[in-house]
Amino acid sequence: MHLFIKKFYTCLALLFTCIIAKATDTTHKPPLRIAVLLPLNLDSAFNGYEYNLSNTRIPQYFLSGLDFYNGVKMAIDTLQSQGANIEVWIYDTHKLNQSIQQLTDEMQPLKFSLIIASFSTSAEQKQVSAFSAKNSIPVISATFPNDSYLENNPFFIMLNPTWKTHVNAVYDYLLKNYKGKKVVLFTRKGSLEDRISEELKKLNTKRGINFSTIILRDNFSEADVLTHLDSTTQNIIVCGTLYESFGQSLIKTLNDHGETYSTALMGMPTWNGMEGISGSSADKIQIIITSSYSYLLGGQFLDSVSNNYKALYYSKPSDMFFKGYETMYHFTKLLLQYADTFINKASEDAYKFSSDYDFKPIRLLPTSFIPDYLENKKIYYIRVINGKPSIFY
Repeated sequence: MHLFIKKFYTCLALLFTCIIAKATDTTHKPPLRIAVLLPLNLDSAFNGYEYNLSNTRIPQYFLSGLDFYNGVKMAIDTLQSQGANIEVWIYDTHKLNQSIQQLTDEMQPLKFSLIIASFSTSAEQKQVSAFSAKNSIPVISATFPNDSYLENNPFFIMLNPTWKTHVNAVYDYLLKNYKGKKVVLFTRKGSLEDRISEELKKLNTKRGINFSTIILRDNFSEADVLTHLDSTTQNIIVCGTLYESFGQSLIKTLNDHGETYSTALMGMPTWNGMEGISGSSADKIQIIITSSYSYLLGGQFLDSVSNNYKALYYSKPSDMFFKGYETMYHFTKLLLQYADTFINKASEDAYKFSSDYDFKPIRLLPTSFIPDYLENKKIYYIRVINGKPSIFY
């Protein structure tokens, strides 16, 4: 078995007994308890303590939860080295024969001060949000960009903004940089795609941008795209779907003809980290992506954590690793300093790892007295030129 697979799964098998870390200070105060909920899929990886998957490759469906876990674990190691007075409990949301209701029932008597979650479904989010609201426990939703079933819970904090927030950022960029120019929106049939197109139309009611909307089939041809381009000027293109294979095909078509058609392509947030977004696959066009995370290397803290990961696992860390580390470290530090006013301090950057946050209260009805949830409205723009990404505000 490859060494890094041994390290991943030996670590997971031994530690999934619930308490993963405990560090106490000299004041003898009880430690703050933090629950981390994520999809580990451990039951399908092990038969007891016997590993029963491939000895050479981890299946793709394991990787995101696994890397998020490794980020959380490395952040805990950092916090322990700093004497953080915490207990951290890990819960596998994909444990066989256990519902999310059963999981929250198990959590109930432990009186957690904070929940960090990487949700996979709206159903998970609904159940945990209800548990959070009932017990007044802050929830940090680290990865799930969906506001389904969120209402009347001012303790719910969404790090990854909704598609609507990203679409607003796309429009703001177009208005600032390409006002008055022709913009072609390539999209596909679908309910979310229709909502994205309608949102752009609503934002553009004053006609600041000259939109042309083209609906393509999923297996579109090069000609379907090229017929809408102009070789005499820069083409401003927007991809209006989160469907990754559609975006990858659009990038390939535009890049293959980048010497004939100068193109600036606005992508979707799902493109961040997507295969084919940089290097020779995208070196003849300019790509702009919205993102709520800032994980391009260059900062001392970020580089140090990345190097530690490479030393342990002999590979480059993914965005999910950084999300796990950042969420665990940043919000635990804030909780330790502001245990009684944590919600009001969530946007503070005193313990910034890499990304900034700007949490705003969201009220689904104008008559609502309390927020339905808090959403991060901080958006970065990642620009890819000559196949090389750089981040800007």
